[in-house]
Amino acid sequence: MAPRMAASVLSSPVVLVFLFVFPVFSFANTISFTRDILLNIRQNTPQNLLPVFDYSDVLLNIVVGGVAALIRRFRTHAGGENAPARSMSLPGIHLANLRSLPNKTDELLLLSRTNKDFSHSAAPCFTETWLNAAIPDSAIHLPGYQLFRGDRDTESTGKSRGGGTCFYINERWCTDVTVLKKMCCSDLEALFINCKPFYSPREFCSFILVSVYIPPQAHVSLALQKLADQITETEQQHPDSVLIILGDFNKANLSRELPKYRQHVTCRTRDSNILDHCYTTIKGAYHSVPRAALGLSDHCLVHLIPTYRQKLKSAKPVVKTVKIWTNETEQVLQSCFYLTDWSVFEAAATDLDELTETVTSYISFCEDLCIPSRTYLTYNNDKPRFTEKLRHLRQAKEDAYRKGDRVLYNQTRNTLNKEIRVAKRSYAKRLEDQFTSNDPSSVWKGLKTITNYRTPPPCTEATQRLAEDLNEFYCRFETPHTRSDDLFTQPLPPPATPLSPPPSLQISEDQVRQVFRKNKRRKAPGPDGVTPACLKTCADELAPIFSQIFNRSLELCEVPDCLKCSTIIPVPKKSKITGLNDYRPVALTSVVMKSFEKLVLAYLKDITGPLLDPLQFAYRANRSVDDAVNIGLYFILQHLDRPGTYVRILFVDFSSAFNTIIPSLLHTKLNQLSVPSSICQWITSFLTDRQQLVRLGKFTSSSRTTNTGAPQGCVLSPLLFSLYTNDCTSKDPSVKLLKFADDTTVIGLIRDGDESAYRQEVKELAVWCSHNNLELNKLKTVEMIVDFRRNPPALSSLTIMDSTVATVEKFKFLGCFISQDLKWVTHIDSIVKKAQQRLYFLRQLKKFNLPQELLRQFYSAVIESVLCTSITVWFGSATKSDIRRLQRTVRTAERIIGAPLPTLQELYTSRVRKRAQKITLDPSHPSHPLFELLPSGRRYRAPNIRTTRRMNSFFPQAIHLMNS
Repeated sequence: MAPRMAASVLSSPVVLVFLFVFPVFSFANTISFTRDILLNIRQNTPQNLLPVFDYSDVLLNIVVGGVAALIRRFRTHAGGENAPARSMSLPGIHLANLRSLPNKTDELLLLSRTNKDFSHSAAPCFTETWLNAAIPDSAIHLPGYQLFRGDRDTESTGKSRGGGTCFYINERWCTDVTVLKKMCCSDLEALFINCKPFYSPREFCSFILVSVYIPPQAHVSLALQKLADQITETEQQHPDSVLIILGDFNKANLSRELPKYRQHVTCRTRDSNILDHCYTTIKGAYHSVPRAALGLSDHCLVHLIPTYRQKLKSAKPVVKTVKIWTNETEQVLQSCFYLTDWSVFEAAATDLDELTETVTSYISFCEDLCIPSRTYLTYNNDKPRFTEKLRHLRQAKEDAYRKGDRVLYNQTRNTLNKEIRVAKRSYAKRLEDQFTSNDPSSVWKGLKTITNYRTPPPCTEATQRLAEDLNEFYCRFETPHTRSDDLFTQPLPPPATPLSPPPSLQISEDQVRQVFRKNKRRKAPGPDGVTPACLKTCADELAPIFSQIFNRSLELCEVPDCLKCSTIIPVPKKSKITGLNDYRPVALTSVVMKSFEKLVLAYLKDITGPLLDPLQFAYRANRSVDDAVNIGLYFILQHLDRPGTYVRILFVDFSSAFNTIIPSLLHTKLNQLSVPSSICQWITSFLTDRQQLVRLGKFTSSSRTTNTGAPQGCVLSPLLFSLYTNDCTSKDPSVKLLKFADDTTVIGLIRDGDESAYRQEVKELAVWCSHNNLELNKLKTVEMIVDFRRNPPALSSLTIMDSTVATVEKFKFLGCFISQDLKWVTHIDSIVKKAQQRLYFLRQLKKFNLPQELLRQFYSAVIESVLCTSITVWFGSATKSDIRRLQRTVRTAERIIGAPLPTLQELYTSRVRKRAQKITLDPSHPSHPLFELLPSGRRYRAPNIRTTRRMNSFFPQAIHLMNS
């Protein structure tokens, strides 16, 4: 019989000799070896003395296995048996509807002893426990767990059996548990407990667990209202705690009442239905896994595995370098520029490019020389009130504890607590000063810091190859065509005749000084290195030289090359990146050039304003997205008031619209709008021969030259695109073409099934796009059909350039979710969710004991602004249920602030009346003809309306309010 492999290794003679001889020589201190002998020991050893292993791979497995066992033993000894339960960022939970807990006690005992997942579960939660006062805790006790019961109350529910909820809290995870409240009625049973575990991430003060049971026959809407009120009250009392709401909801959905809460149970819990839910405000908090049901229960056991990563681990510490701007350093820099003789630069420069580059380089050099900088390390979960003194005191407290010095420990502990209170008061005073000084950016930055708000980074890692690919992708519209004749074959409209010839553009020092002072200090500098803080601080000293540069640029009709350079910062459009098109190219350009563009922008608006398409609502005075949506709804609702009508709406999306502008073609169109030829040439110079590179993290691509498009991030780009598309209009009165910058919408008013005009206009739009180098995004261009006829026939799909356009039931149009039934449920859901999330910031400010007036200001700026987003569009058509949900957010804010707040109805009425008054005073507004005065001159003519849907829209409501 052959020996076993392991035995054959151990029985090798050489191994046995080695094991006996090695201990002897290990104590022979007189034996020594030189380096050369050790290096040549194998060559000098006879072959017959070398060990021969029959199974060398088995020896390797033995050695590796032994080391692994030692490592496992070491880790178990270091962490202890409590380590798995204590180190979780969120509690692991098992959830089930038991239908009688006493009958499942034996199986639960078996699970706690044999199942590792269940024994490590921090808080098993069970509903329908069927417990009552006759069943003692000892009868259902689980070793190592604390039991917290919420039994059914017979008097409140009118039922003597069934119902009930409970928690088993693992003592290895938490022993400090407090019952906050219990609820029991015929529609809802709930138990709130507050757990302060041995370990929790810094962003969570405690975990509030809520077990919920909503019976199948309950009034769902009433139950959710009661539960939402209790949850809101608990959030107000414990602003730093995270709520985990779980249980058997049957047909109810908490996200309807509290949209900010996310549902994490994705597996089926009973047959093909998901009846057991788990809600938190944390994205991706849990992963649900179904397990076998306990006993004869018809609900499976759901294992909720935490997948949340605490803030400290979600991002690496960041090293930041900032410049220290003080009154002394600012005065030094101002003196430096005041004493500079700029005529030396002018005399030494041979052309405008050299002069501009020399001046900007000198300014950047002086700033680096006069303004000191400081480098510091920031962690993802740092609080703004954490100072270096607090860190030292915390370390001193820890050192005193380790030394066992009780007196020193008490002293350092008391000092630390005192300094923490002082730090909180000083930071509250700082927030108050920021509010009173009207510094919203500093306030918002502080709020993001104290609430640990961080924008999640994209999933794709930055590489040099990705930066090069993105730069090449953004230049994909670069074509060899440089003349507009190659692209545009249709005749342009005749030139517009202005009322008077436009004046020549001359820029004064005062204009330059004013535009420099309006720069925001925290904005990033461009490739030339000149910072906005420098221009703002030294506006008086720099205005003379830059006014000369700007005027010389306009005179020569060319833009200096150093001011046209741009650094493209790819900004992810969504969290999961699937391709290069998921990055939005935002150009980081020179701050000096942006100031120059603002001066040219005001000049262009004065010339082209009266000649723009009236249905272009972007970047025009007394125009907004609300006006665009309201006028679109007016066209739709007015048409649908007639029998036998329906509407087809095409939402057009362009691929990288700003990057497709042809400068030569834009030059021709600007001439048609009576823009002076010199300005047209200057704009052509601004858009051509641009140097751009892509910066992705620490990687920077090579530079490329582009002659197509207007960079996103430039001041002039939006207006130039509006002028570029100004000749794209509808010729048929039954087809309306609305534009808001690059957002284009075609509304076809169909009657008696005749769609020929609509389809012809869409066809002409596609042809116009091909002639003007605009590329339609076929995946994002969608159509929505609004049809209220009783038995409408099937409608044929729309086709654009041999591609079928997808039909959708709802679409986000200029910030408003519009559905094909013209109801606003989806839009109101998104508003309620955003507003409830921002209530968290209000609670954080309340903790710092800010004055009531400042809390009201914060509410108006941050929460009320969300609730009133496009309120003139949707509030009149909202249902009573939706208004009640919105008003609950206002009432919650009132309880936090402790003062009354205006209702949404009051806000809607005042804003509709103000907007209507502004429209009536603007004869150029496209909605102005809808407000027609009666012969009396005191009231407006009310339209003839057949449907409530149209009556609740903006214009009828505005006329009603104006007449009242």
